[in-house]
Amino acid sequence: MSTAEKVYLQLTGDDEGRVCRDIPEEACDAQPENFLKHVVALAATKTGDGLADAKLVLAWLMGALGAPSFLVALLVPVRESGALLPQLVTAASIRAMPLRKWAWAAGSLVQGLAVMGMGVVALTLEGAAAGWSLIALLALMALARSVCSVSHKDVLGKTVSKSTRGTATGTASTLSSALVLLFGLMLASGWLDLGVLTIALVLLVAGAMWLLAAGVFLTLAEKPGATEGGGNALSVVVEQFGLLKTDPQLRRFILTRALLMGTALAPPFLLALGGRSGSAQLGELGLFVIASSLAAVSSTYIWGRLSDVSSRRVLCYAGLLGAAPLIVAALTGMIYPQGLALPMLLPTLLFIVVMAHQGVRLGRATHVVDMADQDTRAAYTALSNTLIGLLLLAASAFGIVAEVLGEAFLLGVFAVMCLAAAAAALTLDEVQERD
Repeated sequence: MSTAEKVYLQLTGDDEGRVCRDIPEEACDAQPENFLKHVVALAATKTGDGLADAKLVLAWLMGALGAPSFLVALLVPVRESGALLPQLVTAASIRAMPLRKWAWAAGSLVQGLAVMGMGVVALTLEGAAAGWSLIALLALMALARSVCSVSHKDVLGKTVSKSTRGTATGTASTLSSALVLLFGLMLASGWLDLGVLTIALVLLVAGAMWLLAAGVFLTLAEKPGATEGGGNALSVVVEQFGLLKTDPQLRRFILTRALLMGTALAPPFLLALGGRSGSAQLGELGLFVIASSLAAVSSTYIWGRLSDVSSRRVLCYAGLLGAAPLIVAALTGMIYPQGLALPMLLPTLLFIVVMAHQGVRLGRATHVVDMADQDTRAAYTALSNTLIGLLLLAASAFGIVAEVLGEAFLLGVFAVMCLAAAAAALTLDEVQERD
């Protein structure tokens, strides 16, 4: 037995003789190697994501370079919506490729070069020029990310068995979270001298992680897939939106995912509730970086394993788990605001919210892959991601709600969304059930 097979069996617990479900028969023999290559490639890109975090690292960098403050507010919308909205169009072109690993590798390459470009900007530009350059590179990175998002789920569905996909994603997330945790510890302890030069070097390292991932992904043993449906982009958009009329499970999945956005949107308002800003100095946020990383390290592998059993229940559990700390924060903020100053209260609440969000991410990714087949997987992924991208743009209005009614009230709204999502998740099919 090869080393790859031993590691694969250890991680998946597959003692049934390498069971292959919902993948081409000819891809079965290469499954252990493909599984590990997915883990390595995803771990590398997720580590790069953590080192180049738009909400924290890039926001601090803009401030340090003297960029206009209004540009900082564009970071998260550009990063998130820019990665989701183009997917209906990019899915059509990707569909025309028999081997879609090339699309993912190209997207990873562009992301790596864009992040390395940010490091160069940090070393060479200041003020508005630096700010606009970072936004432009972030937009390019987001566009490339949209290509990776669509193509990865399709390649994953062709190369990794239905019973182990969540485990591959969860293992990668755990590895990357451990590395980002180390980064947070170095920031909090002062081992890293916080400055533009340090962050520039960190961005260069982050970009190199994407380049490594691209090289690894190209070595996957992927079999050619169907290329039908890769026609005119406009017609594809219309056809894919038509899926909302014909597939009630897809509608319920998108509704559940939309309600679970509360776990992603809450952290900045949770910090603001305690008088902290998501764009504050990194040294002051070291404890929150550590809390966030610990949440991912301690939960992603477990969420991934549970997703392979029932992604529907994972989404339900994540909604319930996310609602609990938000209810505590909302009630404390409205009834006894002095309690927010209690040591470790906010980091603990953030820890639970991030843990819930990790469940959301792994549960929704596994569910959309397993609910679709080879012919619909790319379309389902692109459609759901595009609609969530539009909703994220609309979610900018939550800032007005917080300004008028307060962060505590808004966190209460997010808690209600999470509870509603848990109920909606129960209406989804058990897509991991064996035939």
